[in-house]
Amino acid sequence: MESSGGNASRIRREIEALKDEKARIEQKILELENQLREEVSLAPQQQENESVCDGCCPSLSAADANLAHGLTAGSIYRYSRHLLLPSFGVQAQSNLLKSSILVVGAGGLGSPALLYLAASGVGRLGIVDHDVVELNNMHRQVIHTETYIGQPKVKSAAAACQSINSTIQIVEHEQALRTSNALEIMSQYDIVVDATDNAPSRYMISDCCVVLGKPLVSGAALGLEGQLTVYNYKGGPCYRCLFPMPPPATACQRCSDSGVLGVVPGIIGCLQALEAIKIASDVGEPLSGQMLLFDALSARIRSVKIRGRSPQCEVCGENTTFNQQRFKDFDYEKFTQSPLSTSPQKLKLLTPESRITSKEYKERVVSGEPHVLVDVRPEHHYKIVSLPKSLNIPLTSLEARVPEISSALKGQEEGGGSGANLYVICRRGNDSQRAVECLQNMGFDLAKDIVGGLESWANDVDPNFPMY
Repeated sequence: MESSGGNASRIRREIEALKDEKARIEQKILELENQLREEVSLAPQQQENESVCDGCCPSLSAADANLAHGLTAGSIYRYSRHLLLPSFGVQAQSNLLKSSILVVGAGGLGSPALLYLAASGVGRLGIVDHDVVELNNMHRQVIHTETYIGQPKVKSAAAACQSINSTIQIVEHEQALRTSNALEIMSQYDIVVDATDNAPSRYMISDCCVVLGKPLVSGAALGLEGQLTVYNYKGGPCYRCLFPMPPPATACQRCSDSGVLGVVPGIIGCLQALEAIKIASDVGEPLSGQMLLFDALSARIRSVKIRGRSPQCEVCGENTTFNQQRFKDFDYEKFTQSPLSTSPQKLKLLTPESRITSKEYKERVVSGEPHVLVDVRPEHHYKIVSLPKSLNIPLTSLEARVPEISSALKGQEEGGGSGANLYVICRRGNDSQRAVECLQNMGFDLAKDIVGGLESWANDVDPNFPMY
């Protein structure tokens, strides 16, 4: 008889297989529906043309109409609202259909950018991403659906774009963008949209665009704020012109650490699509030499002038020697002191003697060991979820609140004997190590960090413990 664990695994595999099949069927239905709409949209025109001369001359077809601009009858109908705009019209749409745009990142920024670029009629649309769809993506990464959880973001995004517009070419690059492949991938496109969320990627993408002579539409969103600009466009500055040296690694936050209101990257991503469309279609004034700043709480959007191209810029300056080979050899992680990887940072600041695993801590709780557990996460994190009887003292206020720790330890000693231990926990096990270092320097020699923090507790001790 198959064990309950083996049976559960089989059921999960069947569910995943059915989800894959469902996604393929839905995609095929959407493609056929798009084809049907194209055919239906042509039918009235064909009927009208056939009845023009009432049989006294050869019937006219769509091919006989004056389509000198090269747009097909289906394209005219699909993009008719674009064509009706005097400031956009036939030529801009024609330019758009001939263009190619690469979007690096299919996350919060890339999702709306990709959807609108596909819908607008970009001829060839490339997607670069190596991550998979997760449940905590859903509130902002609107290109993905729950059906694709656990599957590559590139495939999910490509299917969504194809379902909106089956007439354009979608190219999937299911890989992390690195110096080893960036030149090859980005050289295939006219315009690049940076929809990443980390400093080394921003420098790398900008430098590559300069080396290849590609305009770059760069956006960022964090918390309740966003910003947008266009780099390396018709003599405009590049990213390094504005930021020749990277900010401190501690100043570079990601959504996974600091949070973001889902609609904020949606707004910035839409604006990135707009700038890319303007460049590709050759209409309007792209946001070069200007930076758009968005504040969601006050609903304020303002544009500020930024410095122009710097003659001393290491990459695009007058005397630069930065070429493709230097780009390939450049270490962007070392330059920015932060990782290209989207996985959370894992510090190693303490000796093994100053750390215990979450399983070991669980055993000490069960045994009734007198101790104090200090949770050093910010208060608003602590309110989401916490371990029982933990004391919330955020890392930023640790030194000022040391007397509270001493008092708590004294209370444990009085209630359960001498020698109460001190343990420190955080979300992932980084801030807790910093806290233990600080506590040991202040005389709490036996303070220990819980390796991996609450994530380790959820993974190794209690699978039902909520994670965020």
